[in-house]
Amino acid sequence: MLYESTRGGFGKVSSAEAIKLGIAPDGGLFVPSEIKKISADKLTEMTGLSYQDKAAVILKEYLSDFTEEEIGECVSKSYGPDRFDVPEIAPLHQLDSSLFVLELWHGPTSAFKDMALQILPHFMTRAAAKTGEKSTIVILVATSGDTGKAALEGFRDVPGTKIIVFYPQEGVSRMQKLQMVTQEGANVAVIAVQGNFDDAQTGVKNIFGDKQFNLELSRQNYSLSS
Repeated sequence: MLYESTRGGFGKVSSAEAIKLGIAPDGGLFVPSEIKKISADKLTEMTGLSYQDKAAVILKEYLSDFTEEEIGECVSKSYGPDRFDVPEIAPLHQLDSSLFVLELWHGPTSAFKDMALQILPHFMTRAAAKTGEKSTIVILVATSGDTGKAALEGFRDVPGTKIIVFYPQEGVSRMQKLQMVTQEGANVAVIAVQGNFDDAQTGVKNIFGDKQFNLELSRQNYSLSS
């Protein structure tokens, strides 16, 4: 499975390269070059699987340069009892005959972003190894609240990475701010931005687009991702 930029200005890359880069060099987002089709029979078979096993089945379809063992290990490290407080991970509750609620708040930060940001760091470190990346990967994140804490917690003390989260000074709740500024970890940093979320996000995009700055980072053995 190959991935391409939504802006169409960058060639196709492997899933490992897309994960490592985070954002395409042309400023677009990486998307699969094709959407895999899962048959009705296959979906029926999957209904009896655990969340972890379902995740492994789906991820295998889109991460073809990762082995089943690698995917399984990433899944088990991300969605275990030490990270989520219920064995179902994302339990589905039926309220009436036609209304269901999917609970996405059982992760370590109680934010739905935990669903993705618990597993991303594990894939990131493996992607760096697969692509021969030797530099320290610096993750830049702009947040309006929940993403920041979930990203900080996910990448906390992950070898070969650093993470910097930018948030609008007056644009997050007191609880969200406290969650971020009290984050533990030797590789984490949080920066308040004067302005709104759009200002923070634009600033991060400008950093990615600054070729001279990125060249200097490369000389210092750092590379950016998001």
